[in-house]
Amino acid sequence: MDKLFDFELTAELLQFGFVQTALLAAAILGLLAGVLGPLIVSRNMAFAVHGTSELSFTGGAAALLLGVNVGQGALAGAIVAALVLGLLSRRSSDHDSVIGAVLAFGLGVGVLLLWFYPGRASNKFGLLVGQIVSVDFASLALLGGCAVLVLLVLLAIYRPLLFASVDPEVARARGVPTGLLSPVFAVLVGVATALGVQTVGALLVLALMITPAAAACRITANPLRATVLAVVFAEVSAVGGILLSLAPGAPVSAFVTAISFLIYIVCWVASLARERGGRRRGVVSSAAVAAPAVLR
Repeated sequence: MDKLFDFELTAELLQFGFVQTALLAAAILGLLAGVLGPLIVSRNMAFAVHGTSELSFTGGAAALLLGVNVGQGALAGAIVAALVLGLLSRRSSDHDSVIGAVLAFGLGVGVLLLWFYPGRASNKFGLLVGQIVSVDFASLALLGGCAVLVLLVLLAIYRPLLFASVDPEVARARGVPTGLLSPVFAVLVGVATALGVQTVGALLVLALMITPAAAACRITANPLRATVLAVVFAEVSAVGGILLSLAPGAPVSAFVTAISFLIYIVCWVASLARERGGRRRGVVSSAAVAAPAVLR
């Protein structure tokens, strides 16, 4: 436990190239998670992110078994997950049950593939909870290229996507192609989720994709402010999680989840205090208006 605050050891480890690569990867992931997160929250897709991460885990496990790049395998699994969820959950009433079925299937197949893998146990464990040493230059190049592609596509569809996320019925009536936007956004989310598997791990990538955005949406309803805050919160969680994990050598995901949850609690308390303050001011204003009438 005393190693957690060993800043001298942390500074020493920051000189290594693989740590700098992991920090850069975390910064890119934080940007993606912060930009996509508020839209995921507004579209109630948190469970879909979890289901996609399990298929990313399956793809990563298959890549590990075949001896190819784990990031590419996770990316393939995420795209398959997005397409499968889009095809099987055409009705909104089926959405959660389909995700649950796909999630369980993906996790089961992934565990079986890891059982077949004859390599080190640390590689298996890292796929589940993240491992910064697994982020090499090839993984960083894949991450950077995919991030640029995701941000460009999101920029092109952002306005109609935001409209469809806030009020899908009115957006559909106004001619917004919601049927096309939904699977496109699902693929973008799947790609971003897959990119986080190597750093954060398949089991806890939800903490980076959802929690910072949920915290931001707690304290503002403005989409632009929520996006900016979500990016800041996600960057603090991702980069801060890696920095805190260096000295003790603990899994990165434990610190990412702890930081993001702490941010969420602070934002929840702040929003609760603001709501109570607003109600109190409303009661005082009503009393002030009613007092002259009573005196008459």
